[in-house]
Amino acid sequence: MKTELVADKYRFFVGIDWGVDAHVVCVLDSRRKVLLQRSVEHTGTAILALADDLAKLGDVREMAVAVEMPRGSVIETLIERGLAVFHINPKQSERFRDRHSPAGAKDDRRDAFVLADALRTDLHCFHQVVLGDALIVELRELVRVDDDLAADMNRGTNRLREQVHRYFPQFLKLSPSMDEVWAWEMLTLIRTPAGAVKVTVAKVAGVLKKNRIRRVAADEVLAILREKPLHVAPGTAQAAWAHIELLLPRLELVRAQRRQLDRRIDALLERLPAAAPAATTEGSTEEPGEPSGQKYEHRDAQLLLSLPGVGNKVAATMLVEATQALAERNYQALRALAGIAPVTSQSGKRRSVAMRQACNNRLRNACYHWANVSMQREPRAKAAYATLRARGHSHGRALRSIADQNLRMLMAMLRAGTPFDPARRVPRQEAARAAT
Repeated sequence: MKTELVADKYRFFVGIDWGVDAHVVCVLDSRRKVLLQRSVEHTGTAILALADDLAKLGDVREMAVAVEMPRGSVIETLIERGLAVFHINPKQSERFRDRHSPAGAKDDRRDAFVLADALRTDLHCFHQVVLGDALIVELRELVRVDDDLAADMNRGTNRLREQVHRYFPQFLKLSPSMDEVWAWEMLTLIRTPAGAVKVTVAKVAGVLKKNRIRRVAADEVLAILREKPLHVAPGTAQAAWAHIELLLPRLELVRAQRRQLDRRIDALLERLPAAAPAATTEGSTEEPGEPSGQKYEHRDAQLLLSLPGVGNKVAATMLVEATQALAERNYQALRALAGIAPVTSQSGKRRSVAMRQACNNRLRNACYHWANVSMQREPRAKAAYATLRARGHSHGRALRSIADQNLRMLMAMLRAGTPFDPARRVPRQEAARAAT
């Protein structure tokens, strides 16, 4: 449900400059007079005391709060007390700071004042913060932890590959990226080029069978591993293997944690549709497809998962990283947030269009994977991709167009409240041909 920003409804404007141990708060009235300016420690007692002090200044329904970080205990406490909280991108708030100090002076007290004053004069530049559903908050944390673990896995496999390349480069012919479990087990079995000479075909075949590897036979594996080894200084192979022995358990742990997270994310996504509110009843004032309170995410999850190319990871990322845009059914905001909308720069006779860099990278990656899979599995997306490539567009440019079509289709589904129906996605040319 789109938030209506009415500047006249607010008489008090609060700016909060976020800190690690303490936050600076500045309160202005509608005539720009400073009513309160102080530091608040990041403790439960101090934050509750701040909420009480703000309530003493006037009606909390007439107070608007400006922040740069749209989450945290301070924001949650103030929203629960009835205050409207708005957030703004730090780069935008930096431009507002230039109004007050062209020389670039900066301190925490000034930043809090700038946020409050910008909210007073330019409320339309801010976005209201809405507390998400409890299931969505939990899902958001799990998705972001999974991203962190994926980065840890990538770093670990890169380090493993570097050590293997140091003394045993022929092993990389079996698994160039060294991110496969069977390759870790094979390396543990053989260890060094000398170990490849001693190992039996039966043991190698056992590793392949256990991991269901059929693209290469045991004889082929041994033929590769028994190629003439690199000439390295004495002790190099042993030193590299000692390093690898420390890396492999960490990679196994990260892999196990990611599998555990996958199961928890899947379980949460299954709970979301089950917790969805009842459908609109006859005589209700709520329009079809319109969110009901804080539970819009529950119905959105079911609709998202009905789309081709959307798996659990993509659906979870869309729900947690584009919560507000999806709730508002705001197609333009969603495509900008995902980096799909291009950026046009025009001055005089010069005009250029470039890919948007300022976006949510998690959301961009989710849309990229969604477009990539739908291009392979959905006939209309496949045809659109082929047309774009024939026009000379790059792979990335073509996928962004597919992603844009996907987001437009998603918004239509959310507004109508209906799941994906492939029968309704008939290209115009085919529909015209069928009509004749």
